Amino acid sequence: MIASGREPSMEEILASIKKVIAEDKDARAAETTADQIEQDNEHEGEDVLELNEELAPTADLGPPLLKDTAAAASRSAFDQLSTVAASVPAAPPQANPLEEMIREMLRPILKQWLDDHLPRLVDEHVRREITRITGRPV
Repeated sequence: MIASGREPSMEEILASIKKVIAEDKDARAAETTADQIEQDNEHEGEDVLELNEELAPTADLGPPLLKDTAAAASRSAFDQLSTVAASVPAAPPQANPLEEMIREMLRPILKQWLDDHLPRLVDEHVRREITRITGRPV
């Protein structure tokens, strides 16, 4: 892949990085699968709680707080609200005018900062990572 006696190209280094990451992901996936199988085997003979079993006896809460008619009236009102809410199309979220104004004012400042500093920051981090992986400064 890399001819001896010459520095690897950026593409070769990036390909090497991608290969290491892919191998690491494969190793982690295999390890996770093996751990899951081991855990499944550990729990194989244990009792399983069925969802239809009661966890504890129900407590006596005493008489209801609402009369049946009051509960039915409240339930009817909530059902009506639910029906109306489901039938009305969603309105766009209300925008805060101050927030929008600040966002528009900051946009060019942020763009300028990113234009000035992002390429240098990315370059520094890529060089640092290449140096870490290859053991040689770039």
